[in-house]
Amino acid sequence: MIRVLIADDQAMVRTGFGMIIGAQPDMEVVGEASDGVEAVAAARRLRPDVALMDIRMPRMDGLEALRLLAGPGVQDPLKVVVVTTFDLDEYVHQALRNGAAGFLLKDSGPALLIEAVRAAVSGDALISPSITVRLLEHLTTPAGPSDDGGLSPRELDVVRLTARGRTNAEIATELFISIGTVKTHLGSIHGKLGTRNRVEIAAWAWERRLLG
Repeated sequence: MIRVLIADDQAMVRTGFGMIIGAQPDMEVVGEASDGVEAVAAARRLRPDVALMDIRMPRMDGLEALRLLAGPGVQDPLKVVVVTTFDLDEYVHQALRNGAAGFLLKDSGPALLIEAVRAAVSGDALISPSITVRLLEHLTTPAGPSDDGGLSPRELDVVRLTARGRTNAEIATELFISIGTVKTHLGSIHGKLGTRNRVEIAAWAWERRLLG
């Protein structure tokens, strides 16, 4: 059973997400929080498999709660999927650095929400396509075109497709390789870049404008 914590300051949002999660035969909502302070306390007490976290919340925003639960240096980081209205691009960029395991718009729909939870549990990350587009348009902090992180040309191909939100199966199809080979490449990429998940790979690619 996948145990989910929902953190959002709007009761209607928590109820809606709870109904979606509760309708899945292998998922259950184990707790709710209406602000960041509650979210951190509940996450540490309940240790859910995944937390759905809004950004704008009272007392402590979702970015700070995310940093405390999954940021750099956190032992046994929690899987946190940020679910936001996405009104400030810099929020999303900061969340990437704070260890988010996915990004969704609140109006993405039930199917994408469930997919994001499953992806986080499996160590993957789902990024809403429209968020990917916004990030590509607005993240402008390139480290320089010569910085390839020591990756091979094929690994760079995998990085570019990962940053565009492709699944392992889609990457395999586009590059004419097996899914197992994709996973091997991703493992090598994580080792060379020091990344922990697909979101951090995407952030690395975006910052270096490898998708242009």
